[in-house]
Amino acid sequence: MATETSVLIVEEDNQKRQVYRGILDLIDQEARITDCRHWKETLTQSNTIGMVLLGECGGDEALKKVYSGIKELDANLPIIRMVDKAKRVAKQQSDVEREVQEQCFSSIDLPLKYMALTDILHQATVYRSGQVNPRDGRSAELFRSLVGNSRSVRRVREMMGQVADSDATVLILGESGTGKEVVARNLHYNSSRRNRLFVPVNCGAIPADLLESELFGHEKGAFTGAINTRQGRFEMADGGTLFLDEIGDMSLHMQVKLLRVLQERTFERVGSNKSMHADVRIIAATHRNLEELIRDGKFREDLYYRLNVFPIEMPPLRERIDDIPLLVNELITRMEAEKRGSVRLTPAAVMALCQYRWPGNVRELANLIERMVIMFPYGVVDINDLPDKFRPKGKPIMLGDGLLKLVSETEVELDENDDGDELADGMESDDMVERMFDPALVAASRLPRDGIDLKEHLSSLEYNLIKQALDDAGGIVAHAAKRLRMRRTTLVEKLRKYGLQRGLELPVN
Repeated sequence: MATETSVLIVEEDNQKRQVYRGILDLIDQEARITDCRHWKETLTQSNTIGMVLLGECGGDEALKKVYSGIKELDANLPIIRMVDKAKRVAKQQSDVEREVQEQCFSSIDLPLKYMALTDILHQATVYRSGQVNPRDGRSAELFRSLVGNSRSVRRVREMMGQVADSDATVLILGESGTGKEVVARNLHYNSSRRNRLFVPVNCGAIPADLLESELFGHEKGAFTGAINTRQGRFEMADGGTLFLDEIGDMSLHMQVKLLRVLQERTFERVGSNKSMHADVRIIAATHRNLEELIRDGKFREDLYYRLNVFPIEMPPLRERIDDIPLLVNELITRMEAEKRGSVRLTPAAVMALCQYRWPGNVRELANLIERMVIMFPYGVVDINDLPDKFRPKGKPIMLGDGLLKLVSETEVELDENDDGDELADGMESDDMVERMFDPALVAASRLPRDGIDLKEHLSSLEYNLIKQALDDAGGIVAHAAKRLRMRRTTLVEKLRKYGLQRGLELPVN
């Protein structure tokens, strides 16, 4: 679990300190160790420490002194108390111990277990980032759909930079859920009109007979039910930006009236003969093909050319799969900033999302992340935790199998004296190498543009595939080892490493 912060381990017993650091090294988490007398020097000398694992301190008085000292030095530093499970179950803890546990950010049982440790460190990281790096006043929603390094998104950002600080009419095209309104809000925010209103109106959601009053306003008594004079969206957006969403759903009657406003920059309220000036920048958007609507006689060609001064086309999410990991991180960050919870996705889960077609685009992805946060609050979501439709079917798992084999054969020294465990199906080493570097597998393994933490990726992938093999084999280690084409003793060691064996715990001494 790679992070930008390190963990400070405070433990009086040197042997246990070394074991704890070794366990954190297994999950790729940087750790610093110290005893209960020198913790202050270690903490003050480093500006990367983001949390504390607090172990034994040689007595209640020393424990309370260390805890109070850390909180006095940094009140927002999350402290995780490591608790002897046997003593806790037997209720042999002192009043001081129980008090410290209640005041700590959280506690974790000893011996340490892989999933419990990664979960609690993730929660502490989220908490710490929220305390140290609070979000600024701008909404994260404003930028979330523009996150990414794909060529199409870079092109959109480039075009936005060219047109943002002008009064040119912009037409944003793209499927539903691609972030057309996000682009419109960005254009407004980066223009000279940013201090005035951004007024959106969905032309497809308002009945045709009410849209004229909604856009231009009406005078008192102009029609039945008009009991008061009302401003329209054009007046509300005076000096700012009017966003006409789903412009392709506007009736022909209203298209004529809108065309006149765009040409003359004047309009009248319904029931009034007084012309009003419209100092408004128009940004329109639609998911429809306007040129086809023109051929079908459903959209005015002259209005199309008035709107199509500077077109921007938003790419669907399926055409920018390289951006999905970045979008996932941004959406999670947004939920954390709004105090709505958090979640972490394993690389295997993210890989599965990259193979989905995303008919609902970024909106569908945002809904999925919100659902995962509700179902697995501050937890880790694996590929098997995703809803069925997001799980890949068929070939994709071969990539993991190839990578798993590469890890297994390069990181584990085979036991030459282990009899009774042969390579599965009589596979020779040359065949194994040929399979590991199958062009189909290599082609499927695409490196993200912003890079990847290879050690974390391979460890998570290995963990997930071993877990799947065990499930498929009904928990029989020998059968799972055969499916993974590794020796049984090798698999047993990996089960101990990841805490997957029933009742198995990582030792502390």
